Amino acid sequence: MGTDGTGAANADIDIGTFWGAVGQRAVAATIVTARGSAGPAGFLGLSATHICADPPTMLISIDVKTSALGAIRDSGHFAINYLPTGAEDVVDMFAGKTDVKGPARFETGRWGLLATGAPVFVGAVGVMDCRLEETLERHNTIIAIGRVVAIGSETSADPLVYFRGGYLG
Repeated sequence: MGTDGTGAANADIDIGTFWGAVGQRAVAATIVTARGSAGPAGFLGLSATHICADPPTMLISIDVKTSALGAIRDSGHFAINYLPTGAEDVVDMFAGKTDVKGPARFETGRWGLLATGAPVFVGAVGVMDCRLEETLERHNTIIAIGRVVAIGSETSADPLVYFRGGYLG
């Protein structure tokens, strides 16, 4: 079996190996939210990035099994919340590490609104409030593209950064 010049074997890559490699990048702890007909919904957004600045457009990736997908499609919006240090408990809730599920995750009094009605985390390092423009399906993932209609930020907050399975800092 050959290698690609980095010493990596050219073979099929299993899911565990893939997630291990993805975990080598430091990312902001990000919660993506929406308000659907059943109330607020959200998930831990491991893939949230900009597409362009003119017009301001963001992209998120959503597993087709994610319960919040219905809320995003029904409402036509989503908010990307970059969490501050000290919000590890919120990440744990949305990552499924606690018994708190569904709309109950939003009953902490730590959520507000911007333009679309999607819940936004009060004190977030940054928030991108988006109107859904388009979705694409690839394999078991929905790629959602949204136009940014409102922005929020807490410039004095430090970002909560996730790296190699844990938090930095």
